[in-house]
Amino acid sequence: MAAACGASSVNDFSAGAPQFAAAPPQAPAANAGGPSAQASASGQTAALQKIAQTYTAMADPKTKAYKIGPLDVLEVSVFKVPELSKTVQVSEAGTINFPLLGEVEASGKSAREVEQLLTKELGAKYLQKPQISVFVKEHNSQRITVEGAVKKPGVVPMAGGMSLLQAVAISGGTDESAENTAVVFRVTEGKRFAAKYDISDIRAGRADDPQLQSGDVIIVPTSDLKFGLNTVLRLLPLATVVPLL
Repeated sequence: MAAACGASSVNDFSAGAPQFAAAPPQAPAANAGGPSAQASASGQTAALQKIAQTYTAMADPKTKAYKIGPLDVLEVSVFKVPELSKTVQVSEAGTINFPLLGEVEASGKSAREVEQLLTKELGAKYLQKPQISVFVKEHNSQRITVEGAVKKPGVVPMAGGMSLLQAVAISGGTDESAENTAVVFRVTEGKRFAAKYDISDIRAGRADDPQLQSGDVIIVPTSDLKFGLNTVLRLLPLATVVPLL
């Protein structure tokens, strides 16, 4: 993979961790565009880093933002109600079977969001002001996360290989607010990277459909996303791996 991120290709991104991790960030050219241009580039890089940190956290089980997926194992504790405190596994359909409530949707939610859902449901019918905690005891290592302008955002389990278009299709396809691009965020050896693809070109066969890796986060941009995502991600070049330290 070339040292300059602009020389990277789609194939570099999908080739695997060693090639992907080897790309160092491209240093700005001396006096390129003057101080104001360098400050603008620095601000754009900082914005991309913030976006990458926010969205890659969804796939990191050590963070509060982690999105629960199928086959994850949750530890649910209900204060002073031991018969309702139990360890449950998320089904392939994305639900947990919980006493009194039956099937409860968990996939695509954070542990905090599941806590709030169980508190609301149990408090409505069975308990007064229940105090519930949810902890992700085990996480499914083969999964990706799809967010943004898709019809069914959330966690997608990986069974074997999966391409970008397959992930978008499993998520219900793009909705009317979607742009024709998708950005893949990946963490390799503790470093964050991003690559942008033109979905229309891939569908038409004008560009390769990149293979995904477990832990990837795919964002289909829309103007409704936080941090001015739509504006910032327009600055990413197509089919190019950009390192975000």
